[in-house]
Amino acid sequence: MKKQYLTLLFLCAAALAGAQQIKGDHSHAGNPYYSTTDTKHLHVSNAEWKKILPPALYAVAREQSTEEPFTGQYWNSEAKGTYYCAVCGNKLFRSTAKFASTCGWPSFFEAVRKDAVIYRADNSVGMERTEVICARCDSHLGHIFDDGPPPTHKRFCMNSVSLEFAPDRTE
Repeated sequence: MKKQYLTLLFLCAAALAGAQQIKGDHSHAGNPYYSTTDTKHLHVSNAEWKKILPPALYAVAREQSTEEPFTGQYWNSEAKGTYYCAVCGNKLFRSTAKFASTCGWPSFFEAVRKDAVIYRADNSVGMERTEVICARCDSHLGHIFDDGPPPTHKRFCMNSVSLEFAPDRTE
């Protein structure tokens, strides 16, 4: 009995210790591709993503929809931590690169590393823009503009639904 209790206690402790405190509206239980450590490029069809992702995330990430301004959970957040792709867990931005913008979406002046995102010309909706895509899963994150603060003068204007946040640990 004592051995079973210790085994149960160990499993619970391991689960709690291994669980990263990612905050978002998404559960990753049914997403076998989600990892905050793997950077290998994924080759997953939209049909497969549609089975896995919540509808709002699928619409933005895979169909290039846009959430309404000032409605996403991160647009005015000042919490310290790291932002990940909500689709695949790819590390994208640090809160130290986030700045207050009046656009209504979370804005960053740089990605966490140069190969975290890729860029694609977007001439939809009668505008010339540059789309920002997750380099791991090819999901739409938002757009980048040249009106950000120093040092880069870039504004990564991201959809909150495409992001997940892990607060810095205070130990």
